[in-house]
Amino acid sequence: MTQPTSHDDPRTTAVILAAGKGTRMGSDLPKVLHEVAGRPMVHWVVDACRAAGVGRIILVIGHRGDLVRASFEGGEDIAFVEQTEQLGTGHAVEVCRDTLSSIGGDAFVLAGDGPLIRTSTLQSMLRTHRGAHAAATLATAVIDDPTGYGRIVRDASGRFDSIVEQKNASPEQAAIREVYPSYACFDVPALLDTLTDLPRDPVGGEYYLTEVPAMMRRSGRCVELLAEVPAEDILSINTPDQLAEVDTVLRGRLQMEAAT
Repeated sequence: MTQPTSHDDPRTTAVILAAGKGTRMGSDLPKVLHEVAGRPMVHWVVDACRAAGVGRIILVIGHRGDLVRASFEGGEDIAFVEQTEQLGTGHAVEVCRDTLSSIGGDAFVLAGDGPLIRTSTLQSMLRTHRGAHAAATLATAVIDDPTGYGRIVRDASGRFDSIVEQKNASPEQAAIREVYPSYACFDVPALLDTLTDLPRDPVGGEYYLTEVPAMMRRSGRCVELLAEVPAEDILSINTPDQLAEVDTVLRGRLQMEAAT
C-alpha cells in the first residue's frame, strides 16, 4: 500500500466521500469497495491524493464502514468519520467539522467512486486555488451527455455563478454541457463558515455541497473554475456494466503508462 512521502503537505487534506450503499451494484458490499483494475475503487482515489502530496485523508464512511476501515489497515495518514444518516454531500462534509477545524489549511472534497481521477488534476487545482487565494476551486468537465450531473452556470464574464443539480435545472440550464464531477478544493475556514448556513434543498430534501460555492460567491469570496477534466475521467459507476466500462478504461491507461 502506498504510504505518505516526505513531500506531503500538512496544510492539505482530502475528504473522500465513501458512505454510499451502491444499491444498483447488486451486492451488499460498500460501493467504493467494488474493484476496478484489481483494486477497490476508493483506493485509486486515495492513491491519487497521496501522489499529489495530500498530508491527511479523511474517509467519510457509512454502510458497512467496518469493511472500508479494514481495507485501509495500516494507513497512518487516514482518519475515518462516520456519517450515520445519509443527508447529502454537504452533511457528509459537516460531520468532518471537528477533524477539519483542527487541521485548517485547504481541503479537497472528492467522491470515493471516481477511480479515474488523476494526480495531475489535483495538483493543477491546488496551484490555481492557492494562486488565486480562492475560497473554492472547482475542476469541471465538458461532456456530450450531461444527464445526471450538476451543471456549471457561468456569469456574463465567464466566471463561476452556481452549480445547478439536474433535478433543479431549467431547460436552458439542463442543456449546459459543462458539469461538476465532484472535484473541489476549499479553504477550510471558509468552508466550515459557509456550511453553518447551508440550507436543506427544497426539492431533494438533502444538504448539497454543490450549493456552497455559490454561497461563497454571494458573500464576496473568490471561486475559481478549472475546465480541464477529461470526459472519460468522470464516467459514472452505478451499475456492474458501468463498473466494467471504467475497469477497461483504467486498465488501458495503466498499460499506456507502463509502456512509456
